[in-house]
Amino acid sequence: MNYKIQNAAISFGDNTLLEEINFEVNTTDKIAIVGRNGCGKTTFLKALIDNDMFEEGIGQNKFQIVRQNNLSIGYLKQIQFKDETISMEEEIRSVYKDIIELEEKLKSIQKQMESNIDETKAQNLATEYSKTLERFEALDGYTYKKEYETAILKFGFSKEDMQKQIKDFSGGQKTKIALIRLILSKPDLLILDEPTNHLDVTTIEWLEKYLSRYKNALIIVSHDRMFLDKIVNKVYEIEYAAFTLYTGNYSSYEIQKKERYEKQLKDYEYQQAEIKRLRQIADRFRYKPTKAKMALSKLKQIERMDIVDRPNRYDTRSFTKNFKLKETSGKLVLKTEELKFGYKEPLGVTSFELFRGDTLGIIGANGKGKSTLLKTLMEKIPKLGGHFSFGFNVDKEYFDQELSFKDENATVIEDFENEFKNMTTTDIRSALASFMFYADDVEKQIKDLSGGQKVRLELCKIIRKGPNTLLLDEPTNHMDIIGKETLERLLQAYEGTTIVVSHDRYFINKIANCLLIFEEDKVRFFRGTYNEYLEEREKEEITKDEKASQKENKKEEQITDTKAQYLESKERNKIQTKIKRLEEQIDRNETKINEIRKEMEKEENMTSYTKLAELQEEINKIEEENENKLSEWEELNAKL
Repeated sequence: MNYKIQNAAISFGDNTLLEEINFEVNTTDKIAIVGRNGCGKTTFLKALIDNDMFEEGIGQNKFQIVRQNNLSIGYLKQIQFKDETISMEEEIRSVYKDIIELEEKLKSIQKQMESNIDETKAQNLATEYSKTLERFEALDGYTYKKEYETAILKFGFSKEDMQKQIKDFSGGQKTKIALIRLILSKPDLLILDEPTNHLDVTTIEWLEKYLSRYKNALIIVSHDRMFLDKIVNKVYEIEYAAFTLYTGNYSSYEIQKKERYEKQLKDYEYQQAEIKRLRQIADRFRYKPTKAKMALSKLKQIERMDIVDRPNRYDTRSFTKNFKLKETSGKLVLKTEELKFGYKEPLGVTSFELFRGDTLGIIGANGKGKSTLLKTLMEKIPKLGGHFSFGFNVDKEYFDQELSFKDENATVIEDFENEFKNMTTTDIRSALASFMFYADDVEKQIKDLSGGQKVRLELCKIIRKGPNTLLLDEPTNHMDIIGKETLERLLQAYEGTTIVVSHDRYFINKIANCLLIFEEDKVRFFRGTYNEYLEEREKEEITKDEKASQKENKKEEQITDTKAQYLESKERNKIQTKIKRLEEQIDRNETKINEIRKEMEKEENMTSYTKLAELQEEINKIEEENENKLSEWEELNAKL
């Protein structure tokens, strides 16, 4: 599979969004497309589906699109279900239509083979069964049920949900079902635009494992850096309306980009210094008759140079403000003892202590009570039992992922003024500018702001208050990678205490020194980084697998003779089918050898040494092949 875009552009009226696109995806490529919000990533994905969006770019190469005619592309553009009255399981199983048909055919052939039939028909059925089984195995027919059942459960659905009609699910759940159906359909080219949005850590981990083993080509747009690190082998960056290719995962791309920039800058500076030196020599001697020729040669030397352009600086515009604490808290910041949190019924129980300077990362599946715990600690909802207390001099602020503002019609500057009435207009504009609200941006109404702009405004107000304890609920939602990196640096430098709920594992791993993990049946406190937690979890899983293996071995020992006999009979049928196929292949090869020998006996060939050598070489290859097949035939007969 090959899909290539050369020297293309995408424009909307007079506005050119992407001016030089050079992009290629091959059969096993797993590609990430990265860039700032608004750079054109999603638009480019749409153009890969609808090539009419492309036009000629500004590059030197010829504008062309190379795409095979039968290329199947999977892209989650919108939720589309032909029939919403069928169950979720039926909808998901529809992507396995070919496998299910083969499965039914195998059952039908087996049923016929078990009836009283003559030997000839039995042999024909055995041959047909063998061919059908090969195709069934090639399509992973034995594992498809487990594959889709695992995907459904990992995306947060229950076994009972599998029988519910599509129409009975919420809009968000329908999006998940459509995503499951898409990835399991295994198109030649799978395109995913922010697939981890609104997925919890458990689901993301399953999805990245599935996609890392995906056999076909894959293109991902995502701000989840750990997700990209685990999956992709190429990165295309969109910056300054052009594409740049980097080989490797996301971390490798970051290193290469820095090295490439530094090298080009060094080459540029060296060349500029050399040009300056040559011009000085030319200017000095151009009017001296004895040196004029030498001066001219220096100018021609400059003309022959391959001019190195000064590299564009990274587009790293982001908020820049740092925290200044109004006062310092005591050493013990928070203590919880058997704290029960939830609404009518407890969602969890937890006990832990946090000290000044700690950053607690809260992770786990959706709906387990992570945000509810923060609201309980902020006393927005009452606790259901147990105890919690904040320490001496704790001054806390809360970031709510729902981002509700008192007045959506107020402008940015009005919203800020309402909380900081003693600040001058100049100081307010300066504070807002440090969070990328420049000039007329401050006059925008809250309702017209993007999600990312609302996050920046809320963080700007929180930082201005100078609290020594932060409770942050999904602060990186709506942020691009640069924004996340900036917030990471800000929180790493923060001298207070932070409690943060996030599904971004890379972010949590960077900032948190302890974790609260919402597992299936408990809330677990872990003092250590996310990577350290993964190492411990891996050890626990190995121990668990060993115990399960021992249990399975014991179970295997108790298999009944009837079951064993059935399996033996089934295996014998498979071996007999393979033996028959080998015998047919050997017979065909013998026939072919005889035909070649007759060819050698022809008069025109007997006098040609070259032709006889070619024919003999062909016989040698077929005989070698037959020897291998005879060896296999003997092994199978021995097994039988």
